This record gives sequence, structure tokens and C-alpha cells, in this order.
Amino acid sequence: MERIIEEIREDLSRRLTVTADRLAARTLAEDPVYAALLGRAGLRERIRLDLRQSVEGLDRALRGLPVELAEARATGALLAGAGLPLASLLRTRRRGGRMVWQTLGEAVAAHDPAALPRLLPAAAVLWDVQDQLTDALSEAYRRAETARLDHERERRTALLDALLDGAGPADGTAAELGLPERGRFAVVVLAPGASGSSGSSGSSGSSGDPLDASDPFDAQGPRVLWRIRAEGETGLVELGHHPLESVRDALAPPGVRAGVSPVVETPADLARACRLAALALRTAPASGGPCTALLDERLPAALVASQPELAGRLRQVVLGPVLALPAEDRRVLLTTLGTWLTCQGSTTYAAQRLYCHRNTVSNRLRRLEQLTGRTLSDPAHVVELALAHAAVLQRADDRVNAPSAQAPPPAPTPAGTVRRSPRPPA
Repeated sequence: MERIIEEIREDLSRRLTVTADRLAARTLAEDPVYAALLGRAGLRERIRLDLRQSVEGLDRALRGLPVELAEARATGALLAGAGLPLASLLRTRRRGGRMVWQTLGEAVAAHDPAALPRLLPAAAVLWDVQDQLTDALSEAYRRAETARLDHERERRTALLDALLDGAGPADGTAAELGLPERGRFAVVVLAPGASGSSGSSGSSGSSGDPLDASDPFDAQGPRVLWRIRAEGETGLVELGHHPLESVRDALAPPGVRAGVSPVVETPADLARACRLAALALRTAPASGGPCTALLDERLPAALVASQPELAGRLRQVVLGPVLALPAEDRRVLLTTLGTWLTCQGSTTYAAQRLYCHRNTVSNRLRRLEQLTGRTLSDPAHVVELALAHAAVLQRADDRVNAPSAQAPPPAPTPAGTVRRSPRPPA
């Protein structure tokens, strides 16, 4: 059989050129992506090379030699870099294999019709050659595509970090991430070790990107770009028309501490929003009640959290005598003060929440006034007591959430994590 192929080589080469033209025309008509990425001339030349590889591979296999796969691997890597979908590439190769066999039969029939029966055993060899070439091409394509996606993910991660850190021109960076010049943005920071919820990228999404996630809002829901950072997993949220409050439950799994920044209008404000979201996270309670803190709803606690040295002084100056009491007495008085503040200064409502008599609450508050030298009828003193009480709670939460009390945070992914919507619960 190899002798016949050698005899018809010149005619076969001319016929394969015509075959390449036919296959290129059909491919362009059925798969326009080729036209956009390669163009007619580029596609025709690529198909001609593929057909030649098949014939040369058949010739080598019939002579007992290994099939040369280097060109197939180079083709896979090249077209992956061009962005051609692998499915399109494989579909064209399958068609090319069938047309090579048809063209080979026509060339043999034109040369010596009596030799056609001798061609049949070569069919199995040709399909084996096609399989080898396709496997080599696919493997090289996937390796190149993985490298390309990793590079793109790293680049988008660097862009996202630049926005959140306030490094470089925000407008250009935001444009590369597909963010508008003006809009409604917010930043969400989850406690270390937690992951965004609701569905399963991109993005990076990607931008996704790592990425196939269902939207926690609706089909036109906000775009969320996630990134693992030192302060915890951070999400840049493009809110659109959705209220900021909708972020509370949609982006943080139940029981996970999270902080949410105020709404900002430009990408240049995102670095400030990131800092405020991290501050809001510090005010999120470790237990009891909602664990997602919107900064604008926790401003007194955020004020205390932002000044740890002054917060310590405030605890000592205002509530020092109370903190010096035995543990149970201290707990009772601080709990009563916190409940009274939550009930907007109503002794009756505080008694109902504490499951005790109104007079009991009054007696506890009176003792608190005596120990602190502050009176609850003076608004200035109430402000001091409220901030000092927030400082006590903040210190308690900081102790609970200290790194030694938590699971170690996940190691940053080499290429970062950028998504168009949050990941499913871990």
C-alpha cells in the first residue's frame, strides 16, 4: 500500500489542496468563529497542513514507523492561544479525516482502479493515525488553554487587588475588569476561613471566572468579583439597582461573620470601601443575632474598633469599677446596661427582655450609676456609657475571633479567585 501512496503522491497533493478549499468553505459557512479568528486564507492553510499530516502519518504507520505528532501539538497550542474553541477544532478534524479517506480513494482509483481493494486495510490504519493526531492536538490545546487561563486569572487578580488597594489609575483598571466609570459599588469582607455562598465565577467570573455560579438575586443580579486576601475573602459588588441591604444574606453564608461597606459611586472609591468593609467586619458579633455587619448600621462600634488604644482607655475610665467586680456581678450589670441601651432607655422593655421585675432593672442601673459616676438621665453620660459598653463587647469579640480560636485561613490560590457570582457554601 505504501508503494501506491508513493506513486500517487503528486496527484494526491493536488487533490488535497482542492479538498482543503472545500472543507474551509464548509467550515466558514457553518462555524463563523473561524472567520473571526483565522480568516479564509489562514483556515485553508491550516486545514491543508492537517490533511498533509494525516497522509504522512498514514505513510509512516504503513511502513511501521511512529507517527510524527510535533506539528499536531504545535497546532493545538497555536489555536488555543488564538481562542478557537476546542469543539470547533475537533469537529473540523473529524471532517478532514473522512475527506482524506475519500480523496485517497479518488486518487487511487484514478491511478489504478484495480488497486482499490488493496486500499481497504489502510482504513483502520488511517483512523488510528487520526486518533493519535487528535489526541496530541487536544492534549497540547488543553495545556495551552490552562496556561492561558491561569495567566488571565493572575492578571485579573492583580487588577482587582490594585482597585481594592488603591494602587494605580482606577478608571483604566476598572475598565479592564468590565466595571463602569460610575455606578453603585460596595465591598464585602468575610471572616478568614469563610467563603461566599449561593450557587456555584467569573469573575472571573471572571471575570470570573472560576465561575459557574448561580446568581443569588436574579438573572440581572449584581456582579461579584471575589478575591482571597489577608483580611479574609473579599467581594467587589456591582450593585446595580439592588439595595445594599440585599447583600446581607445573599453574599455571606448564615453564621459567617462579614462586613459590608457603604455604597460608593466610582472605582476610585473602592479602596476606601475595602477599608471600611474590613472595619465593619470587626464590629460583626461573634455569636447571637446577624453576623453580617453593614458599616452604616454599626457606626458607634466601628468608631470604637477603629481606635483600639482609645477604646481601651474608654473601657477603663468609664466602666473600670464595673469591670473590677466579680465575674457574675460584672456580667449582670453589663448585660443590663446593654439591654437597656437596646431598648432605647426603657426600663420596662429591658425587664421584659431580661425576664425580671422592672424594679430589679432599676436597682441594677442605679448601682451602675454609683460605680461609674455617670447618670443615665444625662445624654452626654449615656453616650460615654454606650461607647464604653461597645468597647467591652469589641474586646470580647476580638478575643473570640483571635487567630488561635479560628481554623487557619485558606492559603491564597496562585491565580487568585475572581468570580462573577459567589461560590457555594464550603
